[in-house]
Amino acid sequence: MARIRIKRAYEAPAAGDGVRVLVDRLWPRGVKREAASIDHWLKELAPSADLRKWFGHDPERWAEFQTRYRAELKANPAAVAELRALAKSAKTLTLVFAAKDEAHNNAVVLRDLLG
Repeated sequence: MARIRIKRAYEAPAAGDGVRVLVDRLWPRGVKREAASIDHWLKELAPSADLRKWFGHDPERWAEFQTRYRAELKANPAAVAELRALAKSAKTLTLVFAAKDEAHNNAVVLRDLLG
């Protein structure tokens, strides 16, 4: 199993990132595709628009967001299986996200799910 890292899309890619997977539904604003060095874009793993809007990156809603997001992931086993396969085949897997809050976002939930 790969070492799982998370990293903001606005941070420069590094050699140690290994396989870089964008886990947001929308491409990060202002980031050029070539500069992002994204190997895979798994939009299906992103929270639904309704869940994302409800959460609004409010830390007080974090626990409930995790519960709801895990339920969405459970309902989408194919996308989760694809991420697990990438994690098994890579030395390092970096989940790339755009949120400003590095502690409360979907990449954190996915990392914990894979861990």
